[in-house]
Amino acid sequence: MDNETKIIKKCLKGNSQAQRALYNMHKVKWFMICLRYAHNKSEAEDMLQDGLISVFNNLKQFDPGKAEFSVWSNKVIVNAALQYLRKWKKLNFNQPIDDYEEKLSIGETVIETLGAKELTALVQNLPDGYRTVFNLYVMEGYKHREIAEILNISENTSKSQLLKAKKMLRNQLEEVLQY
Repeated sequence: MDNETKIIKKCLKGNSQAQRALYNMHKVKWFMICLRYAHNKSEAEDMLQDGLISVFNNLKQFDPGKAEFSVWSNKVIVNAALQYLRKWKKLNFNQPIDDYEEKLSIGETVIETLGAKELTALVQNLPDGYRTVFNLYVMEGYKHREIAEILNISENTSKSQLLKAKKMLRNQLEEVLQY
């Protein structure tokens, strides 16, 4: 039995030191997930707080036979971030849907030029709908069908939001790199 498994078992018994240890093991990764969905650090902290409550309240549902703890907990944190956005009505998909034939890509050399902090800031500047779909598709690996179900939108809206997000990111990257 590895250390994380032992800590999780103690958490299930209500051990606050174990909860702190589990939090310390994953806090950076969880916070980075929240930052991707938030507009700013304060909003990410609120999302993380909601996510932590969810992780610890639902820990008994974690099944090590189905997934690693980090995979399960990351999904819980993503869901908490989405709930936060829904709660504060920050998800807006009411923008017109256009058919985009243009395929957009961000060159690896551009991404290599910027650090994680700068890229996170660019993603945070995206409108809520664009940012949410971008994160779910690019960062979390969901398919458009899954995103549509999660966000209660059509697959075409998901695809459109992603393409618009990529276009906006490309424009932001071009502006940043001109300086």
